[in-house]
Amino acid sequence: MAEVEWFRRLGPPAPARFPAELDRLASEQSGLVSRTQCLDSGLSGKAVEVRLANGRWRRVQHGVYLTTPGRDDWWTSATAAHLACGPDAAWSHHTAAFVWGLIHSPPRQLELLVPRDFAVRPPRGATVRRRRDLDSQVDQLWWPWVTSAEDTILDLAESVEIDELFALLGRAFQRQRTSEAVLLSHLADRSRHARRDLLREVLGDFASGAESTMEVRYVRDVERAHGLPRGERQVSASPTSAARHDIGYRDQRVLVELDGELGHEGRGARIRDGRRDRRGATTGWLTARAFWPDVLDPCALANEVGAILQTRGWSGEPRTCRRRPCLVRGGGPGR
Repeated sequence: MAEVEWFRRLGPPAPARFPAELDRLASEQSGLVSRTQCLDSGLSGKAVEVRLANGRWRRVQHGVYLTTPGRDDWWTSATAAHLACGPDAAWSHHTAAFVWGLIHSPPRQLELLVPRDFAVRPPRGATVRRRRDLDSQVDQLWWPWVTSAEDTILDLAESVEIDELFALLGRAFQRQRTSEAVLLSHLADRSRHARRDLLREVLGDFASGAESTMEVRYVRDVERAHGLPRGERQVSASPTSAARHDIGYRDQRVLVELDGELGHEGRGARIRDGRRDRRGATTGWLTARAFWPDVLDPCALANEVGAILQTRGWSGEPRTCRRRPCLVRGGGPGR
């Protein structure tokens, strides 16, 4: 009875105070703390185990604890994997691409880089790679660390399909994550990059206004490979119009619209495209529309676009490209 009276008088024992530094770290790390951070802040290993045992905390990775019950989203998982790899780790590859907004969906498998001589147990659900001079490839303004937009693109460029690479580049330039000069400077440090030549070839196309995979394929495989005139990217057919067209041949007053899936869905979009085509025709512009199957058959499309340009005053002719067999019978093989 005396013990009960003592409890009623004093109330339940006060919970151990959460160290202020650890509280700050948890608030900045999606409610997560690492065991190393706990010990460095003055919390004992026994105090950590008590919190885990009574359910106040939950272990989400080896040596990483969630202090805020109920959090279970991608950012929490990604931060937990980063903390499990230590403070010198960095999100990379598809994980970094999602962080930079270069891909739309969070990857299921997390990817991280650690310094080459760093020993670490790969976290659950994550791939860990090692790299020399990692510090030079991370964006110092981010925490957790993430590889720079340029190094993220170059890392993915070695393994993704070409169209996915073009899409990454298109988004990077549209969202001003990088520039041609900066990306080329990073590429210069990777003399053994598997797609070094391809990147050097197409970067100028994106920087000059090509905004999609279709546009880059058209410029590379249709226009340049077959010796067609160089069209303007994102051209306006009228000084008074805000509309922009994919490719414009101003001397011949020919517009080429590349209708991919994005931006051309549904009946309403087709109606708007038709109205824009008709407005262009009133000022003397002819619009030719091409679709993905056309761009994937570049020789036939080059023949057709070349013939259209010739009817509008182009004195040249399409030339045979390196593809075999090439349907174009023009002025010799492309160089």
